[in-house]
Amino acid sequence: MPVINVGIVGFGTVGAGTVEVLYENRDIISNKVGCEILIKKIADLDILSDRGIAPKPGVLTKDAMEIINDPEIQIVVELIGGLEKAKDFILMAMERGKHVVTANKALLAEYGEELYHAAQKHRVNLAFEASVGGGIPIIRALRDGLSANRITTIMGILNGTSNYILTEMTQKGLPYKEAVRKAIDLGIAEDPPTLDVDGTDAAHKLAILISMTFGIPVPFESIYREGIDKLTPEDIRFASQFGYCIKVLAIMKNLGDRIEARVHPTMVPLDHIMANVNGAYNAIYLEGDFVGPNLYYGLGAGRKPTGSAVVSDIIYLARQISQGINNIVPPLAHARPQEREIPIQPIDALNSLYYFRFSAIDRPGVLSKISGILGEHGISISSVIQKGREINGSVPIVMLTHEARESGVLQALSQMDRLDVLTDKTVVIRVGEG
Repeated sequence: MPVINVGIVGFGTVGAGTVEVLYENRDIISNKVGCEILIKKIADLDILSDRGIAPKPGVLTKDAMEIINDPEIQIVVELIGGLEKAKDFILMAMERGKHVVTANKALLAEYGEELYHAAQKHRVNLAFEASVGGGIPIIRALRDGLSANRITTIMGILNGTSNYILTEMTQKGLPYKEAVRKAIDLGIAEDPPTLDVDGTDAAHKLAILISMTFGIPVPFESIYREGIDKLTPEDIRFASQFGYCIKVLAIMKNLGDRIEARVHPTMVPLDHIMANVNGAYNAIYLEGDFVGPNLYYGLGAGRKPTGSAVVSDIIYLARQISQGINNIVPPLAHARPQEREIPIQPIDALNSLYYFRFSAIDRPGVLSKISGILGEHGISISSVIQKGREINGSVPIVMLTHEARESGVLQALSQMDRLDVLTDKTVVIRVGEG
């Protein structure tokens, strides 16, 4: 049976999962591909720790260049994470004519244009199914299954860590810091989990999905992002009283001449399908102009799901190699992508419903002052909850608005932050699907 040689750079959680899948499902994989996929080398600075899976003797090395310079290795798998070193390894592998698989969403979001160009220049494939959604095959769905469609909407829960934290706060009433500590103790979150809880990780993934949708890299920095660190169990309880739960959504909407691209906490109706995505699970909802709505759900991270996605890319490349196929699919799967950048609508141009929670001194006239300022900026109130019970020395006043312009909301809040009757910054959450 023909052999395809693979080198893996990085033997952490995902690397170990990749090796485990290739070893344990060797027969299934070889039957599907028609050749044996052989792990020739695994490079990692730590080759002594027990990963629960033992590579064959002589496979482990501390030197990644042994993989990159080995002429018998046809596929290089980059799983070290980070930016500069990972980028260097990928570029060197491509220069030597090797196909590359990566799970590195941050690298693709921030240096994708350089990597996509290098892949086409050197006529090699760059595959990255595991970069978004863990074991969910969303990249392949966009590249192949939905390729006949204009994608009009993407809405996803793309970060399992923040979703787990919000689930604990919702179902068990845990304060934010306690929910974070539990996620860290269980190994669901890094310590500290900054990129997960501030929206950066989800924005990296959204940038990749948008790039796949339109065929050109999207500047990651242009995607608005907002985290969950200001949310409290009180906000979750108030949201529930209004008929909502809170989720961090990554949203893209195709507006024709521009797109919306944003990541932030969103109040989702309790009967919405996204409201039932809990724990460390991910879900991605898409709409195409011909196919209509599609939903993809599964574990968005973890050793086995992400390892499965990495191996799916290895299988895809191995099939091409074994059949002698020389036609290289562009990394973003557009043979003739549009030439201009995709204009991203500024967040202050957004129209949305809003939730406000004000921390106020318990005295007459406070509500009229707040509503007066909102009215000056064209913001009308649809519902109000005013609790007499103090929370941290202040009385909460909670409002839902009718649709308003973000720019007006920002101006109103800036004015209200100077009121002596408010004791803290106002909590703002966008309501609905956006």
